[in-house]
Amino acid sequence: MNSKESSGSSLGDLVKAMGLVFGDIGTSPIYTLTVIFVLTPPTHMNVVGILSLVFWTLIILVTVQYTFLAMSLSSKGEGGTIVLKEILHSSLKSGRSMIFVTFLGFVGVSLLMGDGVITPAISILSAVEGLELIPGIGHISQNTVVLITIVISILLFSVQSRGTDKVASSFGPIMVLWFASLFLTGFFSLIHNPGIGIALNPYYGINFLVHHGFSGIIVLSEVILCATGGEALYADMGHLGRTPIRRAWYFVFFALVINYFGQGAFVLASGEQRDEQINILFAMVKGQSEFLYIPFLILTLLATIIASQAMISAVFSLVYQGIRTHIFPLMRVKYTSSHIKSQIYIGAVNFGLLIAVILMILIFRGSQNLAAAYGFAVTATMTSSTFFMIWIFSRRKDKLKYFIALFVFVINLVFLLAVFTKIPHGGYWSILIALIPFATIFLWTFGNKAVYRSFRSLPIDTYLESFNQLYATGKFLPGTALFFTKSLDMIPPYMIHCTIRGSIIYEHNILASIVTMDKPFGIQKLFVPEITEGLSGLEIQVGYMERMDVPKILKEANIDPKVMFYGVDDIYAKRPFLKLFAFIKRVTPNFVQFLQLPYQKLHGVITRIEL
Repeated sequence: MNSKESSGSSLGDLVKAMGLVFGDIGTSPIYTLTVIFVLTPPTHMNVVGILSLVFWTLIILVTVQYTFLAMSLSSKGEGGTIVLKEILHSSLKSGRSMIFVTFLGFVGVSLLMGDGVITPAISILSAVEGLELIPGIGHISQNTVVLITIVISILLFSVQSRGTDKVASSFGPIMVLWFASLFLTGFFSLIHNPGIGIALNPYYGINFLVHHGFSGIIVLSEVILCATGGEALYADMGHLGRTPIRRAWYFVFFALVINYFGQGAFVLASGEQRDEQINILFAMVKGQSEFLYIPFLILTLLATIIASQAMISAVFSLVYQGIRTHIFPLMRVKYTSSHIKSQIYIGAVNFGLLIAVILMILIFRGSQNLAAAYGFAVTATMTSSTFFMIWIFSRRKDKLKYFIALFVFVINLVFLLAVFTKIPHGGYWSILIALIPFATIFLWTFGNKAVYRSFRSLPIDTYLESFNQLYATGKFLPGTALFFTKSLDMIPPYMIHCTIRGSIIYEHNILASIVTMDKPFGIQKLFVPEITEGLSGLEIQVGYMERMDVPKILKEANIDPKVMFYGVDDIYAKRPFLKLFAFIKRVTPNFVQFLQLPYQKLHGVITRIEL
């Protein structure tokens, strides 16, 4: 049992989980029922049926899928789509199966990044729309709402480079206050119509779908909004451990259900008098206390900012994992915390997300419109994750979890079919957004394979014949030279050019290879003291979420190089696709910039590669 598990029962960890994990799913009550009751009349049976669907969606797609099934699978305590892919990869032998799993993993990563655009847009936009109900403020134009939302988004993204470490400690208490307010406002509404509790019976949800046909499928495509952010329970497991997240979920789940049922009771009490365009949650709170409405609205805005922050941080982590596993181009990474490893900032990603979020706000202009584009990426990600789980449990011969995962997968498929109806009404934006990271992954992996095929590396045994002859002459420079290579058994062309053709041989020569491990954290050093006289090797194995401080690692290995050599690829491509790859390779940071190596010791050697 790791330390995170053993300390998981502390109140502090529960509060942290509230702030770091449940922001997205916790802000879903702001817009979910409002969107649904624009599509269907709020009759008693409709309200009961929809609440039943919401309740059982939270049970099956969040509680069962993530807190029970997914959290039983981890890699060194870490969770997420990439972890499921790696767990499955480690047990597969077939090349075709591994290619298929890799493809699904890439799709899942791309869709999650698509969520990173829509989540801040819909969350902040829905909170700002609550300004309309402030007593005495009068009508606020949609243009004003859009402008305020854009300003808040710009401010949110502009502070990312400073890191959230200093303010993250306040996220938990704010979200605890948010969930407490959701519970209380829902409870005070529910006590006027406790009979609505019959919606706990799944019969009413199934009955709603049976009697509404295709329109019921349309409603189901919006019901999934109540579960957006559910994947964060598993993805963030490595930060806090499964125990505090599971226990915090019980409180969050209870607060969400009470609030949804309270909103349902409010809708029934309002009847035909309710304006469909008015947000149900805000109208319910204002009806209970005009005095507390403004504090609640401020709290809502803070909660949506925290939810957005969690998604932005998740995208940074995903891209960093992608860089370390060689599916994304190298980018400049800034570590914004000295003790929280997950706290990173990637400027190019931050700017791209901001532009995309502003674009979504300007195109859809309202949370109800944006809801039409929201849900596809979430549902597709949940479905692919469950598919991985079925495969893993099948190989482990865990029959109970296998059949439960199979049932959950069928429910996911039903939701996935439902959200396909959103594609003509804005849902295609989820696909378009996800296509950008997916195309980048495909281009980068395809281009790197082409480079590898054209890369005339030399087996070390062949290289040693020439190296030994030159070294035996005694004509070498004093000191230690470090040569970066992909592996210790293959010598890259630039090193052949330096040492054999250029006769640049030092007294001590070290091959340094950096290998990314399948696990997220950890650093291991494998030192080969003497491959041959004058030549040693060092393999640095690093987790895909671990920070790399190469100078520190070298110091720990008692290596003080006088110079460091590395290869620079000068790619000449003929095909347009590979020309684009060559362009990205030129404009993105190189190996040295990413690792932040000491410039005074570095020497880059250019190798011309024709693709």
